[in-house]
Amino acid sequence: MSIMPGAMLGLLGGGQLGRMFTMAAQSMGYQVTVLDPSKESPAGRVADRFICADYSDKKALRELSATCVGITTEFENISADSLRFLAKHCIVCPDASCVAIAQDRITEKLFLAANGFPIAPFAVIRKSEVASQDINPKLFPGILKVSRFGYDGKGQVRVNDYTELKAALANMKGENCVLEQLLPLRSEISVIMARGFDDEVCVFPVAENEHHHGILDVSIVPASVPQGIIQQASEMAVEIAEKLDYRGILCVEFFILDDDQLLINEIAPRPHNSGHYTIDACVTSQFEQQVRTLCGLPLGSTSLHSAAVMVNLLGDLWQHKEPDWHQVLDHPHTKLHLYGKREAHPGRKMGHYTVLDASAEVALQHALNIKRVLIQDLNVSS
Repeated sequence: MSIMPGAMLGLLGGGQLGRMFTMAAQSMGYQVTVLDPSKESPAGRVADRFICADYSDKKALRELSATCVGITTEFENISADSLRFLAKHCIVCPDASCVAIAQDRITEKLFLAANGFPIAPFAVIRKSEVASQDINPKLFPGILKVSRFGYDGKGQVRVNDYTELKAALANMKGENCVLEQLLPLRSEISVIMARGFDDEVCVFPVAENEHHHGILDVSIVPASVPQGIIQQASEMAVEIAEKLDYRGILCVEFFILDDDQLLINEIAPRPHNSGHYTIDACVTSQFEQQVRTLCGLPLGSTSLHSAAVMVNLLGDLWQHKEPDWHQVLDHPHTKLHLYGKREAHPGRKMGHYTVLDASAEVALQHALNIKRVLIQDLNVSS
């Protein structure tokens, strides 16, 4: 049964992803209630109703489930128990079992390995086993990643040997971790797809991603990688969704090695930063698609209007003053998106801009020119 416009939808999470979901839902005629613990949440300030509470607050969850027909999430670090509680009263998408796998690197790696998906060699390191566990020396140099609550390069450190591993684990205060072997990467791509309750599947054009200090910097669409790799990655993302029996928006991040081997880095059960280009460049954005999957509607077309390059705007640009937005807005094919965050901190995602063009190469050139001028203005101000 479809949820039609006019209904109240619920959202757990009040950041920029939640803000863009809320705005997409409202443009389609829905109302949105946001639950988030921060009084200054960007999504909460544009929502029809805002509940300021912890995600595990039973009273708040009861209020949310009593007033909303369907509920979704902004990010994966929501307790699976909270989602199970909500699912007793209304539609929840994605469901708790899928989120529980994606929110824990150990569970995620074991799921992918058990189902035969290609991933980098890894070892699970639990806090109770550190002293006695044998580590395969082939895993060095490697990246040690905390199992839960790591994002944008946080909770990750490079280790070259067992001594550095023990020191890194001590700094992580005994958290369970995954050690992944460092491999020669040629590029990184991401596949964002949607799967409805009727098993309908749509895949967005694949994005090629560049990171800086672990944070996504630039996404380029279409990706400049062989068509065979794009096809393989898209098919693999769909297969993961089917193995999970996943409903909703799913992002799968991939590594492409120097020898063209394709490996899965991680999965995210939600819209993704690398999919922000879809707002301006696709018939249907990833956020409208999230609304459609939650409400049981037919999925929208994922066709590109044009090539696109998305650039993240981090809080570093606000160190001395508000950036000069003329540098972005003077370009007629550039779209600026600011997230309404009150405070700018280094590394904090404050917004993004997307450059559209018939050619990805030309769009990239314009996008990098804009970025260069913004950085020059920052340096002049300092």
